[in-house]
Amino acid sequence: MKDTFGREITYIRISLTDKCNLRCRYCMPEEGVCLKDHSEMMSEDEFVQAAEVAASLGVHKIRLTGGEPLVKKNVIDICSRISKIEGINDIGITTNGLLLPEMGKDLVKAGVTRTNISLDTLKKDKFEYISRRPAPRDLLCGVKAALDAGFKKVKVNAVLIGGVNDDEIEDLAALTLEYPIDVRFIELMPMYDSGDFGPEAYLDSDIVLKKLKLDPVEDDGTVAKRYRLEGAKGEIGLISAVSKSFCATCNRIRLTADGFLKPCLHSSQEISIKGMDKEKVREKMIECILAKPPCHPDLSFEHRSGSERNMNRIGG
Repeated sequence: MKDTFGREITYIRISLTDKCNLRCRYCMPEEGVCLKDHSEMMSEDEFVQAAEVAASLGVHKIRLTGGEPLVKKNVIDICSRISKIEGINDIGITTNGLLLPEMGKDLVKAGVTRTNISLDTLKKDKFEYISRRPAPRDLLCGVKAALDAGFKKVKVNAVLIGGVNDDEIEDLAALTLEYPIDVRFIELMPMYDSGDFGPEAYLDSDIVLKKLKLDPVEDDGTVAKRYRLEGAKGEIGLISAVSKSFCATCNRIRLTADGFLKPCLHSSQEISIKGMDKEKVREKMIECILAKPPCHPDLSFEHRSGSERNMNRIGG
């Protein structure tokens, strides 16, 4: 289905939970989430129904997010059921990777084809600063487990934070020389309540091009601009949502864990589907697609996202 600006909507990001086993400073408050009653959150059947409706409208790609989706007790069952929906041919999951050593192979068996692993630093002290939690013994445990589990695609997502990890760009990029993975550098977004970082933290992703000698890779239609280090097994991606908006080609909508469709990450507009039957969900999803704005407002340290939610309550 196309929105009112001619963009074909083929992708939905579904947040399974707003809970997480980390407390990353750009994502959620130190104290965690305000706990809601179980009845206020989407049920397994409602998640599957939403995915079925999305598929009927032309969506073929689904990414499951959080919070941390792997802390959701029935995540494997949800993945398995969604993988069987006609028309869905690409299921990914975004995770911090800490639970992949025990869950990776089950996710692959359940039909998950891709995983994006959030890893902003290779240094334990920085990991603990960013996440406000103890670092695992091996910061690459999730990456290694994902490769061992047999995901078709493994990506590392590193949020660029000036004064924190911009001195590790070369080291993070070098992971593509050692492992068959992609490393994507993502500009820090000024979300609703991500006030831990000052103006110096908001880097233009072009800093990566200045630090690395990269060969461009042909555009594949995704939001990342793709490059490769000479001799690398994987690619380098730049996601520049702040400095170079890609709204004109945005092909996605979002569903929060408490049952609200969002036509745009940075909009406060939300459309509830909690407790509705399939026909009503379809009506609301069409409404969401047609409500997609042409572009979000300019973002900067001074101009925060209009989302009115922290990232963990939207879905990364």
